Amino acid sequence: MCGVFGIFGHAEAANLTYLGLHALQHRGQESAGIATTDGSQLSVHRGMGHVVDVFPPEQLKKMRGSTAIGHVRYSTAGGSHIQNAQPIAVDYSRGSIAIGHNGNLTNAEALREKLEERGSIFRSGADTEVIVHLIAMSTEGSVADRIANALSQVEGAYSLLCLTETAMIAVRDPMGIRPLCIGRLPGREHPHIVASEPTSFDLIDAEFVREVEPGEMVVFDESGMKSIRPFAAAARKACIFEYVYFARPDSNLGGISVYEARKNLGRALAREHQVDADIVIPVPDSGVPATIGFAEVSGLPFELGLVRSHYVGRTFIEPQDSIRHFGVRLKLNPVADALRGKRIVVVDDSIIRGTTSRKIVKMLRDAGASEVHMRISSPPTEWPCYYGIDTPTRKELIASNHTIDEINQYITSDSLAYLSLEGMVGAVLKAAPSAEAQREGGPRLTRASFCHACFSGEYPINFEKHPRPRQLRLLDT
Repeated sequence: MCGVFGIFGHAEAANLTYLGLHALQHRGQESAGIATTDGSQLSVHRGMGHVVDVFPPEQLKKMRGSTAIGHVRYSTAGGSHIQNAQPIAVDYSRGSIAIGHNGNLTNAEALREKLEERGSIFRSGADTEVIVHLIAMSTEGSVADRIANALSQVEGAYSLLCLTETAMIAVRDPMGIRPLCIGRLPGREHPHIVASEPTSFDLIDAEFVREVEPGEMVVFDESGMKSIRPFAAAARKACIFEYVYFARPDSNLGGISVYEARKNLGRALAREHQVDADIVIPVPDSGVPATIGFAEVSGLPFELGLVRSHYVGRTFIEPQDSIRHFGVRLKLNPVADALRGKRIVVVDDSIIRGTTSRKIVKMLRDAGASEVHMRISSPPTEWPCYYGIDTPTRKELIASNHTIDEINQYITSDSLAYLSLEGMVGAVLKAAPSAEAQREGGPRLTRASFCHACFSGEYPINFEKHPRPRQLRLLDT
């Protein structure tokens, strides 16, 4: 759950990276960092908190250079501490390098043990540092070859941005699990940009060029942009949860409009699970597009029955006298006039532990709703993600050890229904480019093009040092 942004060849590289990270803030709020180079020396600044807090104007003025990479982080491997903030930057015998990573390595623990046996000393808990040590130990000649050599030893999901004194390098794992795309600013020099999502291009008036393809390495240096294919071809397995929840709705990933995909999820949900009700409301903000699609197919009026506060910080003072559902009420508040006496359908993207859904249902009943029917625009989340989304352990996932009826009883809704796995994948594919467009060079997407392990337990990449509650079935490639 991280975002990366980089720009090569612009006088205001740090400022533009700061803006790009703003547009990716939804991908991580724990820490932020930017590394820059002036052609001979790297400088790095990292801090805990949001981009605007970590980079006041006086800090940005200190960051000189025409190339920069940045990172926003939500921890999945390694805790929420400053030593785990990225980009991770080091000096070693071949020079300097900084790395920002989105994803998770599934064999990071085994590699760390081997590296420590050889004398490596780690200063963080992030699996990204494993990649740094592997690069430093590589005997290959060029930095691109050393990165490729290091990544040939890792398994899992990685969309990386690397910065040296004179180059920026983007690389994506062979299955393309996490997104990564290339853009450029208009003008004579065409500075190149790489980002987790193309919405960050819009903020700085840049244009989308293309995706970094799965298994591709792209080197940006004084000679221009060069594409390298250092890894064996593998079947594409893009994370489907990006379309369900994680990516911004105004993004386009793999040629698929995230907004249209989410509306399709709601349409499919309404077809699969009709309900006799008066209105349909979203759990904002992530549930809004799916609710639009649900309302369209069901014929129910769309209402904003819950209003979200957009000014909730990372910390807050809770009153000493207990207020019921304080944490949820801090973010959401019901519109009683729209809810009173109504039979309500509530659309949300997922249920993880169930505690938030339970509080929302109680809140809606207290506001006067006569019935509350929960509809979820994805299947039950039964399995942890080991590829970069922060889902809890299987024990903490309510759907892993409870039936839908039991979950319905726990959250106290009148009814509960989830979108089927087939319905979810089909809904996302309906937002994909036409077959003709795919033949003309777009990504060839099929039902086998997505990773949905958190819903199905079908992990496309094996993992080490994790409990296996059942025999895992690798997807056909």
